[in-house]
Amino acid sequence: MQTCMPEEGKILNPDHPCFRPDSTKVESLVALLNNSSEMKLVQMKWHEACLSISAAILEILNAWENGVLAFESIQKITDNIKGKVCSLAVCAVAWLVAHVRMLGLDEREKSLQMIRQLAGPLFSENTLQFYNERVVIMNSILERMCADVLQQTATQIKFPSTGVDTMPYWNLLPPKRPIKEVLTDIFAKVLEKGWVDSRSIHIFDTLLHMGGVYWFCNNLIKELLKETRKEHALRAVELLYSIFCLDMQQVTLVLLGHILPGLLTDSSKWHSLMDPPGTALAKLAVWCALSSYSSHKGQASTRQKKRHREDIEDYISLFPLDDVQPSKLMRLLSSNEDDANILSSPTDRSMSSSLSASQLHTVNMRDPLNRVLANLFLLISSILGSRTAGPHTQFVQWFMEECVDCLEQGGRGSVLQFMPFTTVSELVKVSAMSSPKVVLAITDLSLPLGRQVAAKAIAAL
Repeated sequence: MQTCMPEEGKILNPDHPCFRPDSTKVESLVALLNNSSEMKLVQMKWHEACLSISAAILEILNAWENGVLAFESIQKITDNIKGKVCSLAVCAVAWLVAHVRMLGLDEREKSLQMIRQLAGPLFSENTLQFYNERVVIMNSILERMCADVLQQTATQIKFPSTGVDTMPYWNLLPPKRPIKEVLTDIFAKVLEKGWVDSRSIHIFDTLLHMGGVYWFCNNLIKELLKETRKEHALRAVELLYSIFCLDMQQVTLVLLGHILPGLLTDSSKWHSLMDPPGTALAKLAVWCALSSYSSHKGQASTRQKKRHREDIEDYISLFPLDDVQPSKLMRLLSSNEDDANILSSPTDRSMSSSLSASQLHTVNMRDPLNRVLANLFLLISSILGSRTAGPHTQFVQWFMEECVDCLEQGGRGSVLQFMPFTTVSELVKVSAMSSPKVVLAITDLSLPLGRQVAAKAIAAL
């Protein structure tokens, strides 16, 4: 169960070391499946057979694809797999479903055929007691396991009738239609209605798991940036915020760590940040940041607790944060600049351009969300300090205004602690932000350095 049954919405890794057991056991299992008329384990226990079946299936698939085994042999093998212990077939299909996801469309035929053989009736009679009852349970499990991947590949597999009620939201996606089209269509309908109904939520959830967080978030943000009417753009923000609650933590990491930096550092995309879609995106980004940070603060989310160490290391390598070396994103933005110190204002050259209240509060910067927020504010700081103005600088202003508005509504001292102190002196140069009220709202006044920066900025107004 622990090896083959992932949590809802999770996907097995078919190349995980747990699916690569002792090669001698795999060889003996393959020989047993291929040569015996009946499965009788002598030198292997049943639980060892369950753990070895995935590697055995891979060997059998390779042999079939290379013409070593004929289809008749595959039928005999699949009969042996499901003919005595139904759990063996469940383990085999669990791995096959994960394997199919990794293959190109033209490489999936044999794997899907094997799933079809394992889910179909036996080609020979079975006289074992209660076998038919166990097959009913097995088929209901296989049907649930295969639902997503069959939908994704537009494959039909006829599962024997189990007498169990079908799952209410299965087959929601129209077959043979690209999932991007489905996503844009369902979002257009939701936007027109003005609310997200239960069926749409299930479709969005299916698409999120099928396409992945980056694909899902990126394509919905593209739809938001197409809106040219203010009321529609604001409605889209509210709807997207509710849709993103399907996995707010991961969506926020993608939105703030990949999508926004991509839009802000690529001058060919700056036109998409004009008002009203730019204002709407700034609002959505702040809402997601504050929501994720407030739910994340003080306790790791259940997903976060399960995050593997190597996953955290990936974020650290992806978002380097170093006082001496500017982040990758800042280097991207300032690659055309002549002055390497342009990121900090002339009066603050002695202060590190990335020093922020979060560092003085010793916030854990190994945490992916904290890291992404810190890098986003470094990028904002570099945009405000650069010589190039455009829609991206206007976007930064809207983003900061939304932060201030949300703080006034009771979110004091949250995400703005990641903003470098040097940003304050740059921000007050923007006419809409040049007021003592704004300076006091964006500066951490609990720190002596924060009070000093605020006083300096107010004196310069």
